[in-house]
Amino acid sequence: MSSSRIATRIHAAPLTGRGWLGTGGRELSLGELRGKFVLLDFWTFCCVNCLHVLDELRELEERYHDVLVIVGVHSPKFAHEADRDALVAAVSRYGVTHPVLDDPTLSTWNAYAARAWPTLVLVDPDGYIAAQMSGEGHAAGLDRLLQELVPEHEAAGTLHRGDGPYVPPAPAPGALQFPGKLIALPSGGVLVSDTAHHQIVELDTDLAGERRRFGSGVRGLVDGPAAECAFNEPQGLAILPTDVAQKVGYDVILADSVNHALRGLCLADGTVRTVAGTGEQLRERSGAGPALLQALSSPWDVAWFDGALFVAMAGIHQIWRFDPVAETIMVAAGTSAEGLLDGDGVTAHFAQPSGVAASADGATLWIADSETSALRHIRVPDDASNNAANGASNKGPRRYRVDTDTGQGLFTFGHVDGPAATALMQHPLGVTELPDGSVAVCDTYNGSIRRFDPETREMSTLSDGLDEPSDCIVDTAGDEPNLIVVESAAHRLTRVAIPRTAQQVHGETVTLTREPTPINNRETLLHIEFEPPTGQKLDGRFGDPTRLTVTSSPPELLASGSGNAEGLTRALRFAPDIDGGILHISVQAAACDGDPVTGEVPEFAACHLYQQDWGIPVELTSNGPTELILPLRSV
Repeated sequence: MSSSRIATRIHAAPLTGRGWLGTGGRELSLGELRGKFVLLDFWTFCCVNCLHVLDELRELEERYHDVLVIVGVHSPKFAHEADRDALVAAVSRYGVTHPVLDDPTLSTWNAYAARAWPTLVLVDPDGYIAAQMSGEGHAAGLDRLLQELVPEHEAAGTLHRGDGPYVPPAPAPGALQFPGKLIALPSGGVLVSDTAHHQIVELDTDLAGERRRFGSGVRGLVDGPAAECAFNEPQGLAILPTDVAQKVGYDVILADSVNHALRGLCLADGTVRTVAGTGEQLRERSGAGPALLQALSSPWDVAWFDGALFVAMAGIHQIWRFDPVAETIMVAAGTSAEGLLDGDGVTAHFAQPSGVAASADGATLWIADSETSALRHIRVPDDASNNAANGASNKGPRRYRVDTDTGQGLFTFGHVDGPAATALMQHPLGVTELPDGSVAVCDTYNGSIRRFDPETREMSTLSDGLDEPSDCIVDTAGDEPNLIVVESAAHRLTRVAIPRTAQQVHGETVTLTREPTPINNRETLLHIEFEPPTGQKLDGRFGDPTRLTVTSSPPELLASGSGNAEGLTRALRFAPDIDGGILHISVQAAACDGDPVTGEVPEFAACHLYQQDWGIPVELTSNGPTELILPLRSV
């Protein structure tokens, strides 16, 4: 056995839940999968990091198809995600091609002591845990680990090759499949991202007749004519101002989410080209520079604001600013830490921003911040604030302030109208301004369109009973304006009237309940467990290659130990009069190809960034453990 493996052999716990998807209707157990490697992927379909892992594992799943069975364990965060029909739709939406255990009560999650989405657990053919890790970026390490373990188990006679238990569902019919976003075209009609078909569709004003499609329908990153170009789960769309479009040679920019790219579409000839992104996922905490040389991370929506294209960069919890004429891109707001924190853009926190829309006067960018179930905004900064931030010459990047209109954080959600300070939503994905200056929000997991009034600071409900509304636009063509809503899970666009008097809903407030982790109420040592994969070593050439950020809810929970610093350990001391709360922990560790013993590094060594965010409910007790260990990568 390699010394990098888990030293203590721990038998994998049973897989328990409400039922299975992708098995042809039958139950699975680890016992009947004995002889195969089993990779448990703990995920929830709201989580963009979980979606990244689904894509990372596709190649691994194909390469080891006869020895490895991936099992998705869907352990939901939001109430809507616990609905079985919603899970069935999500498995289809994201092209999951392995069995999925429906774990709505987190029974299997708790059995494996998972504390973060996503978490990966590798079980060997004998039924023992071989590795456990949290976060993204582990596919290469798992590949190397399997390269070691497969021959060992084959030689021992414990590995059985052959097909896995996955049974694909019947293909779903329909002109659209899980459409994501839409825009109105200046010439009439609408342009909609047909996300699961990997295409963009131009529709007539009746929302039924198709004028044309862009994209081959096959996942890929290919530029060229309409029939030959390729996208990978495209999402947001934005029309460029006419003068800008004339300069750059394309009219529409779209967020090609799984390709981690922005694409430019010329409506005149239907050609598509990549205008930002490298096709690789950004794993750094920020970026700036030439747009085609800068990696992005799951761009989800786009809007023209303050003389540039603003991008909801869901995968890294930031808002970016793309200048299509200068062909440059940079961070506009957000540190990339996941949370709800207002203030100057360089210090603000977002959590998977997924919808953006500019106000009619161009002064405000509205933001649907999905994981905090919040409506937020940034405003065009005045010259005084920019001069103060950048010096009298005002040559630095523009500084934006972030503010929250409604929303209470990562773990509180519901359907509650009334004063914005107490109103609640559930994972909103889209936003647009209404003719009266109020804001319509696609409250996706509540199946509703909500209205926020900036003047009265009140939230109300315009319409409900919708099937995962993910975007909407105002249509003023008729006698009365109405909304065109993308009902993503119903695979259609729907017209919704804008009532003069909105309803008031006072539903349930939900605070995410997970078993709290008991820790010592005086002092606890936080330790992030990380061991680079075989053939990699921590990259210390330019200082400590690790960084740990700790905050808490409520903020006064931590008497000391909060903040951002190097290292993978931190002493945490707690306030004496608080018995619990939530620890928000974010970690980064950089490892490069090289020999961890000799320190030798190949000439063209590749470097890898491992990162993860945790939100851990804790219970403080006098006899609680004095150490909290979290596995970033433990093998």
